[in-house]
Amino acid sequence: MTETRPARLVTDALAPANLVIAVLLIIGWHSTHSLTGVGWGLLAALFCGGIPFAVIIVGVRRGNWTDKHVRIRQQRAVPLLATMASVLVGIALLLVLDAPREIFALVIAMLAGLILTMLVTVWWKISVHTAVAAGVAVVLAIAYGPTMTALVPIVALIAWSRITLRDHTPPQTLAGAALGALAAAVVFTSLR
Repeated sequence: MTETRPARLVTDALAPANLVIAVLLIIGWHSTHSLTGVGWGLLAALFCGGIPFAVIIVGVRRGNWTDKHVRIRQQRAVPLLATMASVLVGIALLLVLDAPREIFALVIAMLAGLILTMLVTVWWKISVHTAVAAGVAVVLAIAYGPTMTALVPIVALIAWSRITLRDHTPPQTLAGAALGALAAAVVFTSLR
């Protein structure tokens, strides 16, 4: 167990919900360069990270899922659908309240990544951790410039943690990273 402790720390600290919330706050700031943008990021983070994570925790406590990372592929449908529903409500609020374009573009990119992940999950256990991490790295590189490509080693670190914990194979982490990066690059770029 002690040899997997660093991997568990990476997996937990850089879990998808944590990264989603962080990038929404960062892009919120970037969208207005003010606390108003951070407020928009918080609103989006509630629906894209907070509520979905709460649903997962409740499901784990009720015994519906084995753990907060929903390692068993067959258990992923309900949490992913609940996440999609929450994100859709968030999108509706962002539209009605006229949120900054960058926040809206990011949430739509997240929805695209979520849909693609769900489609793959039907047949194969793709890594959501690396999909989200790669998407975050791409979004930050688009918003803040190429210096943000320095985040790529963090994606590799997350992949290492998922493989070390035997939650994913190398192809599952690579596919997740590719899917997340592609969805972020295409959707975020085209909508911002």
